[in-house]
Amino acid sequence: MKILELGRTIMGILSDNPQNEPMHYGEVFGVWSYLSASKGYVAGYQTFINHTGDTDLKKFLEDTVQTMKQEIEQVEKLLKVNGVGLPPSPPERPSASLESIPVGARFSDPEIAASVTKDISAGLVACSQIIGQSIREDIGMMFGQFHTTKAQYGVRLLRINKEKGWLIPPPLHVQTPELAHV
Repeated sequence: MKILELGRTIMGILSDNPQNEPMHYGEVFGVWSYLSASKGYVAGYQTFINHTGDTDLKKFLEDTVQTMKQEIEQVEKLLKVNGVGLPPSPPERPSASLESIPVGARFSDPEIAASVTKDISAGLVACSQIIGQSIREDIGMMFGQFHTTKAQYGVRLLRINKEKGWLIPPPLHVQTPELAHV
């Protein structure tokens, strides 16, 4: 009988407006971790902007930072409403002139593009994981939107990498060996 009562209680909690449903521990951990990483990426990309000489890459990074700041606002709101403490935010990085950074201490544009490509890939995996573990539809939808945006940024950066000659592909399989006739 107690199991039936527990089942009714859970169904009552989970059948209401998703925003009134409690977050489970997996959702809290995934969303909190995503927010913490996003804050770090913003600080890192602001630094990359200072090191970037390529105007297309610089514009891409500026757009990416703006998008991540919007995501951060949405995720902070979600966590605050659910009574979850927020991870610390690194300080905003100041703007610097590329010429003021010694050549040997600069990140190169191809290095920056490769690092951001890796980050986008990791972000896609993180969003997918949060979507997969979410039982709240609003959280799944939010991270579905983040995933779509990251995929679009990934394609945009891939084009930049190809156009600039920064993409280093693995060995390409261009010839098919003849099949041995047995």
